[in-house]
Amino acid sequence: MATRSLGDGIDECLRFDTEQERHQWYSNAAKYWEAVPATINGMLGGFADLTTRDVTASLDFLRPFLSVVGGGGTVGTSYALDCGSGIGRVSKQLLLPIFSKVDLVEQNGSFLEQAPEYLGEYSVKVGQYYAEGLQTFTPEAGRYDVIWCQWVLAHLTDDDLVAFFNRCKTGLKLGGMIFVKENVTKNKSAADDVDHSVTRSLDAFYKIFSDTGLNIVKEKSQPNFPKALFPVIMFALA
Repeated sequence: MATRSLGDGIDECLRFDTEQERHQWYSNAAKYWEAVPATINGMLGGFADLTTRDVTASLDFLRPFLSVVGGGGTVGTSYALDCGSGIGRVSKQLLLPIFSKVDLVEQNGSFLEQAPEYLGEYSVKVGQYYAEGLQTFTPEAGRYDVIWCQWVLAHLTDDDLVAFFNRCKTGLKLGGMIFVKENVTKNKSAADDVDHSVTRSLDAFYKIFSDTGLNIVKEKSQPNFPKALFPVIMFALA
């Protein structure tokens, strides 16, 4: 993995001087994912064995906020959005068993073509498949109880991530929440020149949340992942 540090401070995590450089960043990332197989192992970069631990921790984190039995929270379970859905791994194993409807947004069209087969009987609960990158995607206003973003925000520049979160706020129903699950660095943010992503520091995430007016309601580390990997943090935002 080829990495480089980005800037000397949290304000300069991932920004480009020209629109051409920004466009090339997204184009290179899209080309990388075009070569990835539409499988669970492909979605998880060869770590398919982590799926159960991942989903179990996500459910434990999400459940207390929900109004369903066993939850005790106030967030509804009518409609969720799976951001950077791939073939629908998170939708099938986490969101679709809970929510009445789930939309999938994924820039790689071949992943979305594979999604209905992978989702199986759950595919009838999918509302829309959006073949679009998050840097341009705009959720329908007031549509979602939960917007779930996992292992995808690393591809967005700082400015595009702030803009995306602002659009997501508009896409939430009253009382809805945004959930983020991403790798973080312990020190400075670092870019991966292979898949064209950036692993942000906690401070970088805090700065972006602050810039969008989102409050961290809860923050928790993903347990039981290999120590050789970047830490994974879950955020509940409102």
